[in-house]
Amino acid sequence: MALDELYREVILDHYRNPRRKGVLEGDHIHAEGQNPSCGDEFSLDLQVEGDVVVDVAIQGIGCSISQASGSMMAEALIGKSLPEVTEMTDKFKAMMGIGEGDNPVNPERPGSILGDLEALQGVRKFPVRVKCADLPWTTLEGALESAAATAS
Repeated sequence: MALDELYREVILDHYRNPRRKGVLEGDHIHAEGQNPSCGDEFSLDLQVEGDVVVDVAIQGIGCSISQASGSMMAEALIGKSLPEVTEMTDKFKAMMGIGEGDNPVNPERPGSILGDLEALQGVRKFPVRVKCADLPWTTLEGALESAAATAS
């Protein structure tokens, strides 16, 4: 199986069977995001204890790219410290060619912090779809910014 086919299968699996779908009860951070150019919507509930993400729940409607990205992100966040979450966000955006970095991932290199999220790197070939993949990450950044503002 070619690498592109494997990546396509990972994306479709997360789209068809989203991980961590639902809402969190109790004390948590909530954020919502949308991509007005295509209508994708994404919401995120994040429970942080100390500086560690202990639970995540997602909901959304939209294309396979935005929803798969959110599913993979939600799975990857569990157990990560907030500095690790920031590092993951920076690496994801660099992989997608967003922001200051531009760092495609080498799929032959094991142990990446991004894991399954590397399946989305092919999206960067389609600039209009990069916003779809980035929607969950932008929503995550908004959640963390509002949590930081509330804590100050």
